[in-house]
Amino acid sequence: MTLLIATRNRGKFAEIAEALVSLHLDLRGAFDYPHVPDCPEGTESYEANAVAKALHYSKAAGLPALADDSGIEVAALAGAPGVLSARFGGEGLSDADRNRKLLEAIQDSPDEKRQARYVAVVALASHGKIVGTFRGEAKGMLLREPRGGNGFGYDPLFLYPDLHLTFAQMLPAVKRQVSHRGKALAQACDVLRARGEILS
Repeated sequence: MTLLIATRNRGKFAEIAEALVSLHLDLRGAFDYPHVPDCPEGTESYEANAVAKALHYSKAAGLPALADDSGIEVAALAGAPGVLSARFGGEGLSDADRNRKLLEAIQDSPDEKRQARYVAVVALASHGKIVGTFRGEAKGMLLREPRGGNGFGYDPLFLYPDLHLTFAQMLPAVKRQVSHRGKALAQACDVLRARGEILS
């Protein structure tokens, strides 16, 4: 059975694919469908963006689709950048650029204001309908400089206190157990195992 992962971000695709490996699916990415235009992301909520992307790619490719929307919410920025995390600092920036922009934005913040929360919402779509949405969160704090070479996005800055590691320092299997996206995907996997007809 084939499932389209609605992202062109290969780092995110790899992370999602690893989380779904036990389902033995034929996984495709949005990058496998270059003729399909990107789905515009709004500012309403993670759930609204995930739902829109899942429906958009499912209808365009004629396949069941899984999409996620995620972001980081920083106490010192009153919860920003949130749903705008992937666009923080402007268009066309690399992950390293966005990390620098975030550090600049909170450079004068004390440790108690450097608390942060990663949020992810995963949506499953099939036959033009949303099958379900699943939310995961991870709480931590932002360091003053990056650590680690794994992951993507703001992972090198996000310290997970229980393990004293950033998400970029964790092995993928460890990160999957504690991360926002890993928690949301675990819920989606449970539904896919229980309801295999979703993908038929």
